[in-house]
Amino acid sequence: MATKQTESVTIISLRKLSLETREPPPKESKTFTVEDAVETIGFGRFHIALFLIMGSTGVVEAMEIMLIAVVSPVIRCEWQLENWQVALVTTMVFFGYMVFSILFGLLADRYGRWKILLISFLWGAYFSLLTSFSPSYIWFVFLRTMVGCGVSGHAQGLIIKTEFLPTKYRGYMLPLSQVFWLAGSLLIIGLASVVIPTIGWRWLIRIASIPGIILILAFKFIPESARFNVSTGNTQAALATLQRIAKMNRSVMPEGTLVEPILEKRGRFADLLDAKYLRTTLQIWVIWLGISFAYYGVILASAELLERDLVCGSRSEAEVVVTVMDTEESQSPCHCHMFAPSDYRTMIISTIGEIALNPVNILGINFLGRRLSLSITMGCTALFFLLLNICTSSAGLIGFLFMLRALVAANFNTIYIYTAEVYPTMMRALGMGTSGSLCRIGAMVAPFISQVLMSASFLGALCLFSSVCVICAISAFTLPIETKGRALQQIK
Repeated sequence: MATKQTESVTIISLRKLSLETREPPPKESKTFTVEDAVETIGFGRFHIALFLIMGSTGVVEAMEIMLIAVVSPVIRCEWQLENWQVALVTTMVFFGYMVFSILFGLLADRYGRWKILLISFLWGAYFSLLTSFSPSYIWFVFLRTMVGCGVSGHAQGLIIKTEFLPTKYRGYMLPLSQVFWLAGSLLIIGLASVVIPTIGWRWLIRIASIPGIILILAFKFIPESARFNVSTGNTQAALATLQRIAKMNRSVMPEGTLVEPILEKRGRFADLLDAKYLRTTLQIWVIWLGISFAYYGVILASAELLERDLVCGSRSEAEVVVTVMDTEESQSPCHCHMFAPSDYRTMIISTIGEIALNPVNILGINFLGRRLSLSITMGCTALFFLLLNICTSSAGLIGFLFMLRALVAANFNTIYIYTAEVYPTMMRALGMGTSGSLCRIGAMVAPFISQVLMSASFLGALCLFSSVCVICAISAFTLPIETKGRALQQIK
């Protein structure tokens, strides 16, 4: 009996010991990614400042690109240039843009978006100022080519905006950036109408360099992309940036530790042609090339239509007779016709068209998706190119140009957003850079169609523009990835 009692006590003691030594499972520490932080912090004052400063890069880029369109008639007369020589200026600008788009894209994925953006602005402002002192046509072409090299880095501003914006705001805020391009275009046309007739085109270039110089000083208020910092392993810098944004927006950070994989291999061209992105990349390149061809074709064609009166009924018969008589009396081997005040007004009205479809474009991007919206606007662009062949009045010409500018601007809006969203952080800048580079091939060809072929065969030039737009519409409709509502990818 005593033995039994001892055994029962022993069993009870073991049970007590077992219950006392049982430990609760350890709690897992919370973590979050940059995407989580961006979505948690939300939209606020930081993003408004980001939108204004990075959006203003579009003002500078538009002024530098549109400058060629308003200066072309003046340098044609001053240096007695042939049609191909005038077209070559624009082509060489975009050649520089094409080469350095890839280079800046590679460097931005490896060394940072902010640094490349700053370098590109310093480069562009320096060579733009030098252009105003060009002693000859050859120097003018060379220096404008250098400006094109610098302008190619301005796309990093869009990438920085894209990487800081919450997902649901990208489809609304990025298309609104078109307002800045419009402002730059209107500003250079307005300045040209006042400055060129009074103090000359050289002072126009000097004045046009001022916004870029001012903007360089504002870059210090915008940090490096947090997504880029974590991809390089600089988590502390990314965390400090996100905390600063949260404080500025009067918001809170997500709980836990910031964790992201370190991407050792960044900015490799081979990644764009990886099996996952090969079809997307090739179709994006076709679309970028076609959109740029159409966009700069419209801009340069507008100037040519006004300068050469290529559309019937755009001026009165009396004005046409005077123009013909003046041409016969001129001994110049080239066509020399300066813009009249009415021509500048027409360019301003058609340029305002770039913002006309922005509300519709925003709705289409957010409700129909990027692919379908782009295919519709590209199809409409093809149609309006053909409508330019209709014999119409000056008001009719302005109306067609207005709609064309609105459509080509909507095309650019959509493809910019799509390209920035479809590629992961490790190759986003390179994806934008190579797309921008291919885009400039279209821009390089456009001057020879708008300024040379259009003089020989007006309908032939319009059919070529229209056909390219149809190809782009089909390519957009068949893109394999839709980015509407999709979070930005960090790795492929």
